[in-house]
Amino acid sequence: MRNVTETVKQLIIINILFFVGTLALGDVTYKFLALYFPENPSFQYWQPLTHMFMHGGLMHIFFNMFALYSFGSALEQMWGSKKFLFFYISCGLGAALLHTGVNYYYFQDSLNTLIANGFPKQEILLLLNEGKIDTRWQEILSVSDFQNFTSAYIGTAVGASGAIYGIIVAFAFMFPNAELALMFIPVPIKAKFFVPGLVLVDLYLGISGKSIFGGGGIAHFAHVGGALFGFIIMWYWKKNQFNQNRWN
Repeated sequence: MRNVTETVKQLIIINILFFVGTLALGDVTYKFLALYFPENPSFQYWQPLTHMFMHGGLMHIFFNMFALYSFGSALEQMWGSKKFLFFYISCGLGAALLHTGVNYYYFQDSLNTLIANGFPKQEILLLLNEGKIDTRWQEILSVSDFQNFTSAYIGTAVGASGAIYGIIVAFAFMFPNAELALMFIPVPIKAKFFVPGLVLVDLYLGISGKSIFGGGGIAHFAHVGGALFGFIIMWYWKKNQFNQNRWN
């Protein structure tokens, strides 16, 4: 197995420390460090960064850290620590940006619908801030719109998945013919085919509102956001032929 590189190792340690901290301190950590909707009073300016070190469960952090180890170490060996860390954080922030943007679109669309049907905006926001809903909203909004509307405002985003998707995209750029073997697919697939397929699945799940593991589909846009920003950065670096020494 490939030796873990220094920055990847430090990122894994930080994520584990955050995870252990959430187990010890409970929901209070999510209140301050998870990513809230910008109009929610619980939103803080540091959350777009801190949310990527938070995870919702053991399997969540395990798969993210395993992917970070599997793909990140090869990239850090080629790029160096500064360039790799810049890329990782940028993809995580890009994931938060697209996730928040999609949430804002869904929220505003349903909010405008409710306002047009006679519900005062301040009354709507007051109920949401108290963690409550008006059951009459469900008579006006569709099931998916109602779910997206409430989860966008009340829900939180956690996890390094957006940054990880950026790392996976970069890996496919650098090693397009590397064969990736998955537990549920017996035939190895080349990275240049596997990664676009993975992103397209997330895009479909996000648009359709579905989720393989349950819950809503909006979270998949964070994956797409990380992959998109990873692609843009890799395309820019390739186009401008960034010199490795720039980052040393």
